[in-house]
Amino acid sequence: MRTYGGGAYGLREREGIRDRARQYALLPLRIFLGATFVYAGLDKLTDGAFLSAAGPGSIGEQMAAVRDSAAIPGLVDLGLKSPEGFGYALAIGELLVGLGTLAGLRARVAALGGALISLSLWLTVSWQISPYYYGNDLIYLMAWLPLVLAGASCWSLDALTGRRRRPRT
Repeated sequence: MRTYGGGAYGLREREGIRDRARQYALLPLRIFLGATFVYAGLDKLTDGAFLSAAGPGSIGEQMAAVRDSAAIPGLVDLGLKSPEGFGYALAIGELLVGLGTLAGLRARVAALGGALISLSLWLTVSWQISPYYYGNDLIYLMAWLPLVLAGASCWSLDALTGRRRRPRT
């Protein structure tokens, strides 16, 4: 609620339902993306096969399989230099992005990290999917962009710390 000095009794102006809806509009997207990236990171970290350089289901095998069809094969080549290291970096990155997004801690930075992960996966793993809208990495990239632009305005550590820094009037 906001107050204004209209009248002897300090009347309060009620927020309309539209203002409230705008304030919370990105919260469902933030929860979905945050939970999805936490799950994806944990899934990779707990899958012994994924974090191997070779073998069925390994990050190395997956990268080798998409190398020739990727939009930027150099990105795949970079990961193939150390598949285990790349797998751990990807999993930890997804986990940190997800936790930051859920908590609303440095929300724009976390969303940018999520967008960059999604962009790199789209340009490598899902590039060959046709038609393009069947690939989920492009959709995730587009879903991260509103959070990159707007951040986390409610139910977030960013909003909480922002309120503490502002002087009360």
